[in-house]
Amino acid sequence: MEEGVKSQSGAEKLDPGAAAAPAFSQQISVSEFSCHCCYDILINPTTLNCGHSFCRHCLALWWASSKKNECPECREKWEGFPKVNILLRDAIEKLFPDAVEQRKDDIQQNSDVSRSLAAFQKYGNDQASTVPNIGRINPRGGGFFSGVLTALTCVAVVLLGYHWSSRELEDDLLVHKPVVRWGAEEVIHWLGQLGPWAALYKERFLLERVNGRLLLMLTDEDFAKAPYYIENSSHRKAIMMELDRVKALGVKPPQNLWEYKAVHPGKSLFLLYALKSSPRLTMLYLYLFDYTDLFLPFIHTICPKQEEELEDVLAKLLDLKEPTWKQWREFLFKYSFLPYQLIAEFAWDWLEVHYWTSRFIIVNAMLLSVLELFSFWRLWSRRELKTIPHRMWSHFWKVSTQGLLVAIFWPLMPQFVCNCLFYWALYFNPIINIDLVVKEVRRLETQVLL
Repeated sequence: MEEGVKSQSGAEKLDPGAAAAPAFSQQISVSEFSCHCCYDILINPTTLNCGHSFCRHCLALWWASSKKNECPECREKWEGFPKVNILLRDAIEKLFPDAVEQRKDDIQQNSDVSRSLAAFQKYGNDQASTVPNIGRINPRGGGFFSGVLTALTCVAVVLLGYHWSSRELEDDLLVHKPVVRWGAEEVIHWLGQLGPWAALYKERFLLERVNGRLLLMLTDEDFAKAPYYIENSSHRKAIMMELDRVKALGVKPPQNLWEYKAVHPGKSLFLLYALKSSPRLTMLYLYLFDYTDLFLPFIHTICPKQEEELEDVLAKLLDLKEPTWKQWREFLFKYSFLPYQLIAEFAWDWLEVHYWTSRFIIVNAMLLSVLELFSFWRLWSRRELKTIPHRMWSHFWKVSTQGLLVAIFWPLMPQFVCNCLFYWALYFNPIINIDLVVKEVRRLETQVLL
């Protein structure tokens, strides 16, 4: 008896894996072997060419509903006929026998699953005996959607060529030319950019041949009397405020996207990419480091005061004061839940100046909002909401590192490369995001069907 006990304990010493196996199995949870279609334990796991594994009945249901030979997760087309991953199946059945048996009983009671599996297997037998019918397979990127992407790409290329060909060279823009060297036509161009109301006075300035030197000597009293006759006090105030800025800078401050890009090529590229990938961090950066020049005009544009709270409309644009509590409340709400809507509202305000470019930005902001909602939905459906703080922290360090690298290597970057990146982010990113949104919608349809 004692010898038997001793021999048994000796065997345990010689085979420590036998005692460790149950403890090891307890460390593995069912969620680590879950199907990305039904989010339950894998039954007869079938691995596709892309590496993703699904329950065989889930794959059959997906194939029967969509008639597409592609992965429900990444949409990559699989070749041939998928087979059961025997090694993975045996491992799951040994680790979780009770869960597997319960799932198999539930599946057998579902008549829709049985019909789909039979049809799927018949399709596999047909594939093995005949040449695959290429017409049944919808190649990735083919069909109507491919034509839409091609058309949008052509539009983006045309717009890109238009801006490069018709727009003035950046060296000739008024933001680079001293005011004292402005001619009469350049003064008229400066006046026209102040707003539609300035068209009332263009002819008077042109008749007087007002150049840069004369413009710097004009006062509010000069504008109020002949030959200018600017009787509207708000218009005179707007002209004088902009003229004071011109005098202080010596050149015209940037008043549209292209002039801002000419003056701040690095910052414009940084803002374009940062607003796309991390709008909340970008707006926080503007608040902390560029409050007066960028953040104040931004918040007054997207969260304007009510007209009854303004002395005149021009004060909103030129005499920017501290935002009211109502403006801050509206901004913080959208900042937290709809950051891309803030970008769209800002672009909407620029429609008169940048008609097509504003529309590209608005469409891109809408697409990015949809992608963000899909990301939160994916985290919620997979019960991974608790990982959001960690993901946000990792994203913060990633964006900070990229910004630091750009700041270090920016002086070495050729202007041509900057232009290419700028126009790519402006016109081609919306096209890429359309494809991403369609993939997310199709993935959601897969989960609903299954």
